[in-house]
Amino acid sequence: QAHLVESGGGLVQPGGSLRLSCTASTIILDHYAIGWFRRAPGKEREGVSCISSSDDHTYYLDSVKGRFTISRDTAQNTVYLQMNSLEPEDTANYFCATVNFYLCGTKYNTLEYYGQGIQVTVAS
Repeated sequence: QAHLVESGGGLVQPGGSLRLSCTASTIILDHYAIGWFRRAPGKEREGVSCISSSDDHTYYLDSVKGRFTISRDTAQNTVYLQMNSLEPEDTANYFCATVNFYLCGTKYNTLEYYGQGIQVTVAS
């Protein structure tokens, strides 16, 4: 069973930045479209950003456009989510998963492989 691992979360003040990393030991992430998702208490899961497998097309949730950037490092087998200008509303548990890129932004994505998630808290 493939397993993704997230890192880079933590506590940051509003306006601050964090970079989340998603790595895998048993699959090659370049072979998959990868999505970042978040779940806040009492809220539904949100698809934050996706990157396609072949041509690095990207998708962003409207509320993070211009603030978050998704990218790959093939040599490190890692997908990053750079998060700038963080807001308290970004507070959530973030996790990465393999996705169908064409279903990003919908509720219907099937997450074949995914991580356990990491907490991001934006507070003064």
